[in-house]
Amino acid sequence: MIHLKIPATSANLGAGFDCLGMALDMYNEITIETIEQGLEIIVPEQDRLWVESDQTNLVYSTMKQVADLTGNILPGLRMIQSNGIPITRGLGSSAACILGGVVAANLLLGKPLSQQEIIMLTTEMDGHPDNVLPAMVGGITVACLEGRKVHYVRIEPPSPIKFAVMIPNFPLPTSLARKILPENVSMKDAVFNISRASLFIASLLTGNFSNLWTATKDRLHQPYRKKLIPHWDEIIFTVQELGAKGVFLSGAGPTIIALLDHDYQRFQHGMSYLTSDFDEKWEVRIVDICCNGLEIINL
Repeated sequence: MIHLKIPATSANLGAGFDCLGMALDMYNEITIETIEQGLEIIVPEQDRLWVESDQTNLVYSTMKQVADLTGNILPGLRMIQSNGIPITRGLGSSAACILGGVVAANLLLGKPLSQQEIIMLTTEMDGHPDNVLPAMVGGITVACLEGRKVHYVRIEPPSPIKFAVMIPNFPLPTSLARKILPENVSMKDAVFNISRASLFIASLLTGNFSNLWTATKDRLHQPYRKKLIPHWDEIIFTVQELGAKGVFLSGAGPTIIALLDHDYQRFQHGMSYLTSDFDEKWEVRIVDICCNGLEIINL
């Protein structure tokens, strides 16, 4: 029997479009056991609208791809999928399924893939390393793809930092959030983002939190995607008023994440009060970085 615990992730972290990501203390869990034949997939009732229970299930179809690539055949499987990561909310739910499928298949088939091969394969499947990589190794990751290798550095933020994860009850498909982006950007905007992404990482490494509000600003994706998120400006204004050190759109959205180093409960209560008047429902969670990344749990 294989039991995996895969963390949620947030990509971009403001200006680090498609290269920065972090793992969060929210999880999907997958339990897989072999059976004589066939496929049984069990998912929570509340997720059945989004999660398939046949061979098109993302975890299973990913496992099948690994078997095909390595010249193996999957046995009969029973899979239980528990989704603690909100689906289509910009928190890496698809990346968690892809990573879980690759790792589960690799274990089941005798570990034909190394960790670096798993990172590369999941990056190709998901399209970018900014979700699958932190889900695999934990912490905050800085990554780039060159040829068929993912080059990355993993860091952990100083201990006072926590994250206010503000999750609305409406989905935002990544395909739509990508489609709204321009095909070309100006040199001025490119320099704006390079400087802020660099400042963001340097600030975390040195503990200089005073830079983070400036360092999480962006011109490549957030100005376009915020049009898809009701009350964006009101939320950002209140986040700053409540003392957050920085704020950014999580991945393609619609989840918004604020960085905090104190007054965690005050911030949570203030944002919950603000969003209670909105037509859409918002959940505000205070979470930590997941430092471990994917865990293989022995049952």
